[in-house]
Amino acid sequence: MKPVKWHPKVLEFVRRQSAEIRKQLGEALRDVQKGMNLGMPVSRPMPSVGRGVHELRPGDATRAVRVFYIARFEDAIYVFHGFEKRTRATPRSEIVLGKKRLSEVLNG
Repeated sequence: MKPVKWHPKVLEFVRRQSAEIRKQLGEALRDVQKGMNLGMPVSRPMPSVGRGVHELRPGDATRAVRVFYIARFEDAIYVFHGFEKRTRATPRSEIVLGKKRLSEVLNG
């Protein structure tokens, strides 16, 4: 199984989430590690952030969260951005920040 590598900011974000959201994220990432291709409603492609980028879509009774990841590399699954979803569309600022963090993770 591929290891999961976390951007430090998203790891802090995930640790602040409810047990239910953390459980959903863990189960989804485990499935990605096993090589499964996840689809809606668990995950969806995010080509606006980058080629091969997907978002996990966990939630609980009070909030929805989005976490960007990329699994197309042989060495690891990179989890690089997370935010609370408050609008129907992903805010442009979250896409821009996601691109920045993806670059940080891939370029050291």
